[in-house]
Amino acid sequence: MIDSRLALMQLSDSFFPSGSFTLSHGLEAMVQTNQIHNPQDIETFLYLLLHNKVGCSDLIALIHAYRASTNNDLTEVRRADACLYAQMLIQTTREAQQRSGQALLLVARSTWHDPQLEALQEDVDINKTPGLHPIVFAIVGRAIHLSERDTSFAFLHNFVTGIVSAAIRLGILGHLGAQSILCKMATEIDAIVSQSLSLSLDDMWSCTPAIDIAQMSHYRLTSKQFST
Repeated sequence: MIDSRLALMQLSDSFFPSGSFTLSHGLEAMVQTNQIHNPQDIETFLYLLLHNKVGCSDLIALIHAYRASTNNDLTEVRRADACLYAQMLIQTTREAQQRSGQALLLVARSTWHDPQLEALQEDVDINKTPGLHPIVFAIVGRAIHLSERDTSFAFLHNFVTGIVSAAIRLGILGHLGAQSILCKMATEIDAIVSQSLSLSLDDMWSCTPAIDIAQMSHYRLTSKQFST
């Protein structure tokens, strides 16, 4: 029996090689084009992503996939995966989510043994489902005995930590400022999780046009630290 408290810390730690920390979600492009300059801009960037994209699309799909996984309903897991995939209009975003999902699945399968993880890998291998990162995260959360809420918290914490880490690497945020932002975002995370728990797949939406454009323009950067 896995101690869920230790598993929660392991899964949400930046040391866990899920592949998500290779992404800047448009931040690198916005820094290089002088749209983001300081810690206050990072807070705004995070707020927009959490409330207008991740919390109202990725997290809803994750929660639905978690519930389907709890019921051992892989058909519904695949439906959540397909619905989230359809929400991602940017090709590079879809591909990045698939890569990080596959990385997470690889590490999870080698760390924790669970039949659904194996079944999900088989579905991904034959292109039966995209295997997006939030969906894989949901299955892993259930497999290591995290509650629905704790899995949601771990996912959003992992996302926010990834952005803050990217800001540090890009030189616009120090370690002390990073901790301050993480503390502030804790309130946002709690509110978003509470709201998303009552929503369905039909309620998913996203609207972050400026950030979407930055993600699409990322490949044109002459110097890149992140994959997208």
